[in-house]
Amino acid sequence: MDTTGTLDEALQRLHTSGPERIGRLTNHAPMAVEALTANGQAAAVHRWLDLYASRLEEFPSGVEPVTDADWPSALGDPRRAADWIGYFGRELAERPWRDVLTRWWPRLLPGMYGGSTHPVIRVGHAVRTLLAGGDTGPRLTELAHGLGYWAARHHPVRGLVPVPGADSAAAALDAVPAVTARAGGFPDRLHRVRNLPVWAAAVTDPDEAHRRLVELVRAATHRYATHGHGDATMLVHAATAPNAVLRALPALPRVLWVPSVQAAWTASAAVTAMYAPDAPVAYVPPGPVTPGEVFEQAVAHGDEHVIKLADTALDLGDERALAAAVRAVRLSEPLR
Repeated sequence: MDTTGTLDEALQRLHTSGPERIGRLTNHAPMAVEALTANGQAAAVHRWLDLYASRLEEFPSGVEPVTDADWPSALGDPRRAADWIGYFGRELAERPWRDVLTRWWPRLLPGMYGGSTHPVIRVGHAVRTLLAGGDTGPRLTELAHGLGYWAARHHPVRGLVPVPGADSAAAALDAVPAVTARAGGFPDRLHRVRNLPVWAAAVTDPDEAHRRLVELVRAATHRYATHGHGDATMLVHAATAPNAVLRALPALPRVLWVPSVQAAWTASAAVTAMYAPDAPVAYVPPGPVTPGEVFEQAVAHGDEHVIKLADTALDLGDERALAAAVRAVRLSEPLR
């Protein structure tokens, strides 16, 4: 847990900004600064924010307040982002944050594919810092922003046809068929995802669901080391989206763990289908480098996706995960 006060300062600075810019691109700053402080780089937070500041837009205007009576009509409406953030701010002021998360998780989970999966990732970062004991005002407000962004960008995926899968997460990701047309951004490609391999569908035990989710995060992170060139930015989400779900599980009732791993699989597999390269490259070990040194490389590089993948790689800590983070540094454009 950050004890310097830097994270709270950064979040207060960021909560005057909206969750997106130019109508569709995600504001990654709250996620990145949480990753920096969680990995001992609090001293770099404000310097990084100064570089990222030009990508921030003012907090959007509201339309009308979301209420308990009419929330279904506002779900999935990006114009209502400010309304949703205000709603969750009120909820978190009146109820314990775990109760709010538990109530809304099953409502939001089917739509975790909107916003290129960034809303659930933002929630995962917020939950991690709250679970560490930091239930300060700015951190609760950050959870409100994350949940509100998720509700505004809520987008279910329907019409998927299951195809034969595999026993392991790695083999199941290998079996994901690529979409036939690669043009367009995330929403366009998501509509073209039709067939996904079956994996973890028969899981009913919460402990097995947790184990499977750890396996999926590891497999998707490892895969980036050899497949990240398909899209250096977007393929990061095949690992960071399920890891966000994994980070939230300890705050959720065990009955929600099984549907969580199934939704996380769909997200990871869909991203793989949309951005997988035609062929992998040979695996390159990261060399004699420590996890801390890998994260320092990511911080020096500065790209928000590189930082977040390195953050996930450090959760795993093995050689192939570190290799994936080093690969992201080499593939991605640095923050200037």
